[in-house]
Amino acid sequence: MSKTISSSIPRLDAHKKIAGQAEYVGDMTMENLLHARTVRSSKAHARILNIHVPELPAGYDVVNYKDVRGNNTMQTVVSDHPLFAEDTVNYIGQPILLIIGPSKEKTAELASQVTVEYEELPPVSTIEEAEKTKSTHVEYDYSKGDPESAFSKATKIITDEYRTGQPEHLYLETNGVIARYEHGKVIVYGSFQCPYFVKNAVIHATNLPEERVRVVQTVTGGAFGGKEEFPSLLATQAANAALKSQQSVRLILDRKEDMETSTKRHPSVMKYRVALDENNDITALEIDITFDGGAYATISPVVLQRAMFTATGVYNFPRLMVKGRVAKTNKVPSGAFRGFGSPQVLFGIEQLMNRIAGVTGNAFLPFKKHYFLEKGDTTATGGKMWGDVKIREVLTKINEMSGYENKKQSPGINRGIGISFFLHGCGFTGKGEVDISGEVILKKKGNKVSIHTSNVEMGQGASTTLIKIVAYSLSIPEKDVDFVQQDTDSVPDSGPTVASRTAMIIGGLIKKACNRLLEQWHEEETEVKEVYQHPDYVTWDNEKFQGDAYPIYSWGANVAEVEVDSVTCEVKVEKLWGVFDIGVALDEEIIKGQMQGGMLQGLGFAYLEKMTSDKGKLGQLNLTDYTIPTALDVPEIDLDFVENPYEFGPYGAKCAGELPLSGVAPAMAEAVGQALNITVHEAPMTPEYLKGRYHED
Repeated sequence: MSKTISSSIPRLDAHKKIAGQAEYVGDMTMENLLHARTVRSSKAHARILNIHVPELPAGYDVVNYKDVRGNNTMQTVVSDHPLFAEDTVNYIGQPILLIIGPSKEKTAELASQVTVEYEELPPVSTIEEAEKTKSTHVEYDYSKGDPESAFSKATKIITDEYRTGQPEHLYLETNGVIARYEHGKVIVYGSFQCPYFVKNAVIHATNLPEERVRVVQTVTGGAFGGKEEFPSLLATQAANAALKSQQSVRLILDRKEDMETSTKRHPSVMKYRVALDENNDITALEIDITFDGGAYATISPVVLQRAMFTATGVYNFPRLMVKGRVAKTNKVPSGAFRGFGSPQVLFGIEQLMNRIAGVTGNAFLPFKKHYFLEKGDTTATGGKMWGDVKIREVLTKINEMSGYENKKQSPGINRGIGISFFLHGCGFTGKGEVDISGEVILKKKGNKVSIHTSNVEMGQGASTTLIKIVAYSLSIPEKDVDFVQQDTDSVPDSGPTVASRTAMIIGGLIKKACNRLLEQWHEEETEVKEVYQHPDYVTWDNEKFQGDAYPIYSWGANVAEVEVDSVTCEVKVEKLWGVFDIGVALDEEIIKGQMQGGMLQGLGFAYLEKMTSDKGKLGQLNLTDYTIPTALDVPEIDLDFVENPYEFGPYGAKCAGELPLSGVAPAMAEAVGQALNITVHEAPMTPEYLKGRYHED
């Protein structure tokens, strides 16, 4: 790879000891701090008839929907989730009220003594039940060309179906906030990704003017999308509790509570219909996607949109019909999760392409390669592939690294090898970035510069990367660059830390701001502001879903080599390979960590992480029952990159963080299918599932 920022600037002292001084929201102390415990629904769907609260000692109180000063809904894409249930509950774990008081233990004890009388209602528990009752949150469709004409002339029509599960984020630090009431102002501290999401939600729920709401991000111990919209629920509850009590209120979820009530990745069912002509070429494709959104829509519409726009993967089909919907069920709401709808559909399209290749007598790799997108091609939504598409170069490199084609011919007994290809649209979908108009501010004082942005550090390396951009651009030491804490009283609204947008979008704004700051470097004290604008060539019609859904894409390929026990169907991953086009790596060590971490999360999604639900009741609520990859499950991972600079990214950088999760599951599905001589239609590929397929096939 060519010289990168990370190799051009001296690193900070690598031997500096970790002081252990990070202060998480659970570490914070304040005078007159009250603790909050949530009383939650034990029913998936029911009317609330009566609530019996025990006699509360002095200093303890109840906070419910009657105490909400503003709107009793969490503001997000669809503001339909109540802060506190009023007449009905729609999922197990839905908040009904808070008990607040000075003792954490006593508050929990009193909350456990609250009893609720219900009139149970029939729940909708599965996607299939939602289909029968036509229970949906939202439904979309778009098309390209004339697919029905191609189906009417087809020589052969193939149908297939694939499913994915409901994995949990399992960040190490659970969700938590403190809301502080001070001099007529509410200050919310918390573990979250999007300070301005939280601020706007608190304004919505309290009716306070903007200047009387302040939000401060504390050190955040992991998020992966699970702290995108969900913290707004806790923040608005705690804020109203602080307003009622005129004191500070801490609301932190324990592990069981967090797993039971926080959002999950959308379970999916993906159905396909493929038209082939007399030469076995694909002439049209129909894709039907159903996501389980749970009880409330919240952020599901935009998750579905990304899934629909990504549904064709790295392939170009001349005619296309894509339909999608979010099923409304009486389950915990689904939400943002790394990949944001892409991992589900990329699993589906990769398996479908393998299936078509098998039916038509083609080897998987040459067949897929024939349909690869190229620069200038029309995208699924009728836009254009504006940037260089180096997926063929990615393929060549990973094939050489892994020996995929050679090993595929003779993998060995109960062994298999699989390959997958994937992409990720960089930044917000459609006009999202334009609507946000994210801004950053650089402030210079003497020879020191501070970065003011609402994009947070949550373990992914944002602070390091953005500091490097400034230091490199201004030719100053990193120690002279300050990444200012994300406090809405001191940083502008740069948009949320989601959508793999921090390095490319925010880093790009910072690079432009540095260019302007150089012109003013002679001034002792000054500041510059930059506001995001889309490249001129990007067009998007949000009503018709037509145009450029994303300005540019990142690309990748994975190879997985596995061994499967033919008796127990337990899978052992021998090795993983990954090759990625993320433009230019701004910090190679951080990027390698992102790719490895994403691929390990992909392993969990692929075959280990199983969350079951029985009539809305989740079955795995602790680290014993919910299995994530451990050190014993981590195979050797071999990584490489294809450099492909993006004109509008800082030093050529494109998006990176979400890309690596998507490719492991489809690569493993091919490998496991080869090892057992079966077809894999579901993720996670648990031994129980594989045993059923093994005997069935």
